Amino acid sequence: MTAHPERSVATDNQHDELLVERLDPQEMSQRDYHGAQQDLADRQSLRRVAGMSTELQDVTEVEYRRLQLERVVLVGVWTSGSQADAERSLAELKLLAETAGSQVLDGLIQRRTRPDPATYIGRGKVDELRELVIATGADTVICDGELAAAQLRNLEDRIQIKVIDRTALILDIFAAHAKSAEGKAQVELAQLQYLRQRLRGWGGNLSRQAGGRAGGGVGIGGRGPGETKLETDRRRISSRISKLRAELRNLDATREVKRSERRRNEVPSVAIVGYTNAGKSSLLNRMTGAGVLVEDALFATLDPTTRRATSADGRTYTLTDTVGFVRHLPHDLIEAFASTLEESADSDLLLHVVDASDPDPAGQIQAVRSVLAEIGAGHVPELLVLNKMDAASAEQLTTLRSTYRDAAVISARTGWGIDQLRAMTEVRLPRPAVEIRVLLPYQRGDLLDRIHRTGELLVNEHTSEGTVVLARVNAALAAELAPYEVTAVESTKS
Repeated sequence: MTAHPERSVATDNQHDELLVERLDPQEMSQRDYHGAQQDLADRQSLRRVAGMSTELQDVTEVEYRRLQLERVVLVGVWTSGSQADAERSLAELKLLAETAGSQVLDGLIQRRTRPDPATYIGRGKVDELRELVIATGADTVICDGELAAAQLRNLEDRIQIKVIDRTALILDIFAAHAKSAEGKAQVELAQLQYLRQRLRGWGGNLSRQAGGRAGGGVGIGGRGPGETKLETDRRRISSRISKLRAELRNLDATREVKRSERRRNEVPSVAIVGYTNAGKSSLLNRMTGAGVLVEDALFATLDPTTRRATSADGRTYTLTDTVGFVRHLPHDLIEAFASTLEESADSDLLLHVVDASDPDPAGQIQAVRSVLAEIGAGHVPELLVLNKMDAASAEQLTTLRSTYRDAAVISARTGWGIDQLRAMTEVRLPRPAVEIRVLLPYQRGDLLDRIHRTGELLVNEHTSEGTVVLARVNAALAAELAPYEVTAVESTKS
């Protein structure tokens, strides 16, 4: 994501006074009475998207990238939505490609009812793409969609350079950023599941069958059903997938122990979710001092980090930084990261972080909520957090405030609005279920400490016989405190 210049932040009253421009009806295009037909010129040509070329300024950077980085051309098919939506999708693909270590040379979009089942962009347009590849010297084409094995093969055969799709690109970024043993195993599992459906080969390289001499085989003693190379590769991949799943189950055991301990003590959990590069890790650092990696790059965080936080009234809860989401997140990736994504589904509250400076925050919100629904976290209460308000324009903030009135507006980089966010978070934390009034002897300070850490202290009064406490606690702690329970009249007499 490109850095935004620092802007002075207007006050809330100034934001509220800003007026949103309304379109002049006379400037709107005339209604098309022929129905929802696509423009013929759009259908017959590839549309070049401006600003797709990666800008390189420093000479040493140019020399380095010429040696190290792949030179890629981006291709997208615009099937629905507006042209702006299609260009935003390709701009996001450009950021993904650059994160993976590529120099983007150009970007093309074709308007179609649906992608061509054989070549994705249509047979005639493949020749135009081939000419562009030759003219720019590109060595890779990246398609903004998930391609079938036949589409990949046909494109590579006709363009004569490597072709990958959006899914393979995201998997490659995950592979580069995975650091922990669990993260690496999850990424490898997703890659193998993706590869197993797209194995292919040519000619004799495919065959491991022997046959007779007339068929080019080794003759008597060499005949038999044999095994093709594709079958061997599929068997090896399936075997490796089984081993990885077993490994992930063992690695998840430790995480489950920690979850069980938090559930046993009824410690509230808050998960920080959101679009990739929305500022989730920065928010965790700002609220807990976690010190996790913060980088202006897509998918910088793959391994979840959990830290303990304390509310203003002394209650303890956990904050977990999770992997970022993106539009069209590969299903294989969601399945492979199931154990990690369970942190969101098992939480008591979601802090949904949104980049307020992004051109399409509503699209990001919808993409994140779609993934949350897919992993079973759609029912978890959500607090929308509009981050990067220092980089957003006054018009953007005004629109977002009016659209999402209950959202918190913050800047994790500067710390603006963090105190208000903490207060809004604490209000939404689940309250302990049992209200108790006890008289604790002074030698039972351990119980008073547990009330502070896991309960909600309402009244704390010191008397000659001990400490009178009115609090809300979980059921397990209430059972331990039952021998010291007193009525309101008894506590007043004491």
